[in-house]
Amino acid sequence: MKNFKSKGFPYHRGRRLRSSDNIRDIVSETNLSSKDLVMPYFVREDKDSSKANDVIYLKRYTITELLKKIDQLIKYGVKTIALFPKILEEKKSTTAKESFNEKNLICRTLKAINKEYPDLTVICDIALDAYTLSGHDGIIDSNGNINNDQSLEVLSKMAVNFAQAGCNVLAPSDMMDGRIKLIRENLETNGFHDTLILSYSSKFCSNFYSPFRDVLGSKKNLGDSKKNSYQIDYRNSREAIKESLEDIYEGADIVMIKPASHYLDIIKDIRDNCLIPIAAFQVSGEYCLIKNAADNNLINFKDCVIESLTCIKRSGADIIFSYFAGEVAEWLNQ
Repeated sequence: MKNFKSKGFPYHRGRRLRSSDNIRDIVSETNLSSKDLVMPYFVREDKDSSKANDVIYLKRYTITELLKKIDQLIKYGVKTIALFPKILEEKKSTTAKESFNEKNLICRTLKAINKEYPDLTVICDIALDAYTLSGHDGIIDSNGNINNDQSLEVLSKMAVNFAQAGCNVLAPSDMMDGRIKLIRENLETNGFHDTLILSYSSKFCSNFYSPFRDVLGSKKNLGDSKKNSYQIDYRNSREAIKESLEDIYEGADIVMIKPASHYLDIIKDIRDNCLIPIAAFQVSGEYCLIKNAADNNLINFKDCVIESLTCIKRSGADIIFSYFAGEVAEWLNQ
């Protein structure tokens, strides 16, 4: 708390600084911009379905459909997107080999985007859940456990594969130990010195990911299995700081907190403990809660969306991943 001495009322009236829209604007401490936002997109094959079910608001796009969405998005000033693939079931395996196939869905999407929108920044998820039969972010061993070091080898191949296809920012979200170090080393070895790593360093084992897994196509694969052996326990905060500092030491350029809206204290803690940019992901469950409440006339949609993202930025996030990014950017430009 800053040292504040006041003679009290009426010399100090806090309401003076709230007396008009203009005054409130010029003294505002946090301002949201379309440049702060990242729009996540789910990509699908042409023959796959566009929706997981009618309850979830999120949609999958073919490459052609995605290019049209990007064209609309950039008009409102959003210059960064994140890609997540819906992999066909027949291409999933125990070894996630499709993740490092140079002709896989994400690689083809990257090449199409870079051809049409070379100035757009594209972030690619580095995790194996979309590619494994288990629905886990790592490789399962014969005992049914996640094999950390075997998973690292596949994740590293996947990262180099996406870098070769033109990805600007690689975003390891798997939470395996040591993956930032190995990915950074392999990027350097292969000449990708300028490829950024955005580490999901504080990815919590949250209950708010369920709609995402449904749209990604991994929910059925995962079944009743849990990811609590590698994602952070939501009861812990010091552990999240430690994981983030470790990833920075290993070569992360940006660190991520996920989820965002329910973890504002973690964003603040990590902001106070590091100097590099911080990203936060307003996840599918948080998104769907707001959408559902607005659809049932429980809240004002626009006001609550803007408030939610502004609070994420106020807590210390420089970059915000949100499925609302396109709508918010449009509002901010009106």
